[in-house]
Amino acid sequence: MTVENGNALRLGTSTYSYWHFTAEKTPIEGVLDAAAELGLNGVEILHRQMESEENAYLQKLKRQAFTLGLDLYNLSIHQDFVHDDAEERRQHIDHTLACIDLAHEMGIPSIRVNSGGFRKQGSFDDLIKAKGWVEPWEGCTMDDAFGWVVDAIERCLPHAEKRGVLLLLENHWGLTTFAGDMLRIIETVDSPWLQAILDMGNFLFEEDMYAAMARIAPYVQLAHAKTYPGGGSWYTLDLDYARIFSILRAAGWRGYCSIEMEGAEAAETAVPKSIDMLRRAWDSSA
Repeated sequence: MTVENGNALRLGTSTYSYWHFTAEKTPIEGVLDAAAELGLNGVEILHRQMESEENAYLQKLKRQAFTLGLDLYNLSIHQDFVHDDAEERRQHIDHTLACIDLAHEMGIPSIRVNSGGFRKQGSFDDLIKAKGWVEPWEGCTMDDAFGWVVDAIERCLPHAEKRGVLLLLENHWGLTTFAGDMLRIIETVDSPWLQAILDMGNFLFEEDMYAAMARIAPYVQLAHAKTYPGGGSWYTLDLDYARIFSILRAAGWRGYCSIEMEGAEAAETAVPKSIDMLRRAWDSSA
């Protein structure tokens, strides 16, 4: 691990790298063991991969991570604030508030939040065809959706601050498909408790994805490094990771880089390959 000007690459993995929403969940305990054996600094927990929300389970994971010398640095959750029905939005707000509590109990300092989008009740393949579910439903406008999302996030912020848990908005389709729209949310909310995650593989529809990354870089606290050993599940990108690290470093980023291995190759060999590739990229970044 190269240290330059006091800035070292803090590399971890998402538990998602070991489980791609198949019927049988990969236990998080096994991912923690693998991360420690690979010399990683920490692990990001995917909420949907958790076996339970019971306190005994939460504390077991926290204890295991501590004894292995690993940080638990982010809880990646799913919610969708783009609903024209206020009750639907309230349910997603309540889910987010509950996940803030889960993160707090596990000693995790941040959660991933999504904006949501104008879903068309289709598969992920349909999302890609629709370029991120950005087009409004009939009778709705983009301004409506931004209003819903900003209001929902603002309702979550007091509890996030009370619990000491950052909300990290990710470029995860919907209203965050494009950097300009993502910035609109962050800058409208204008709170130190709302920052950003950069998913390196999700500015798929930007004319210049690297320029898009540079626009949100000042707000980025966590980076998701998508890797595709064996070919991606939905698409494969030839990402210039050294260039991305350079963009983030120029913006003063000092956070975690979380591997999200999304390739067809088995995680047992694909994650070590991803680690080597990202460390080499870091060493060659300015």
